[in-house]
Amino acid sequence: MDAGPVRQPAMAGRFYEGHSDALLREIEACYTGALGPGRLPQVNPEGARDILGIVSPHAGYMFSGPTAAHAFLQLADDGIPEVAVIISPTHVTGIQSIQTEGAWRTPLGDVPIHHELANAVASRLPNFEDGVSGFVGEHTLEVQLPFLQHLYGDRCPIIPIMVVRQDMAEAVAVADAISGACAGRNVLIIASTDMTHYTRPEVAIEQDRLLIPLMESLDAEAILRTRPDITMCGRGAVAAMMLAARKLGATTGKLAHYSHSGETMPSDSVVGYASVVVRK
Repeated sequence: MDAGPVRQPAMAGRFYEGHSDALLREIEACYTGALGPGRLPQVNPEGARDILGIVSPHAGYMFSGPTAAHAFLQLADDGIPEVAVIISPTHVTGIQSIQTEGAWRTPLGDVPIHHELANAVASRLPNFEDGVSGFVGEHTLEVQLPFLQHLYGDRCPIIPIMVVRQDMAEAVAVADAISGACAGRNVLIIASTDMTHYTRPEVAIEQDRLLIPLMESLDAEAILRTRPDITMCGRGAVAAMMLAARKLGATTGKLAHYSHSGETMPSDSVVGYASVVVRK
């Protein structure tokens, strides 16, 4: 692993369990629980590697973990990526960010940065700050890592990217940087987002049903312009992933699972979660 800064966990013990044994049990429960896919993942090293991207939620594991597990189960069946580019929105710092050296730490250990490809992406994003400071206190990217580690350990290094503006210009710039740097490589692109926030369950479901087909059809433009009042927090991350995946050969997306927080804790104010798998 290249020397460099280590981004310390901010959400351990909050959004997910803070100790390795408890965290592994929690992740396994996301797979086997009532809302999960119903079986534990078994990584197939001979998988076809047809998956170029996934959409994955980023709430606390008790709420969104089972929906995320549906996509990660398909990843396990599909083989081992060379690198995972993770694109997330920011709720905290508001800094367009990328990290090109070092690692991210969770209770399951350190996830190394893919130094070579991260630098190749960063060279195409001159307005993005390089380092850990832009990611401080942010949960949206961090919560993806234990799921990746549960599957691959440290065999799948990452490129962390945080978007801010959530408009087409930013999505195109990020997509061009990723596709330009990673053409011909065994790459996975993860877009981190939750869906409709803090409304009645029936409203969340109705609104999210408008956006899910757009993700399945890889229509980045429509994701960014459709009903801006729908509070999907990672539109820009999803649009960038879809644009990059299309450039790398993706042809289709498919909903893996949808849920909302009221299915875990009944409430009149819920957040929606979707996982979508994008394939060649």
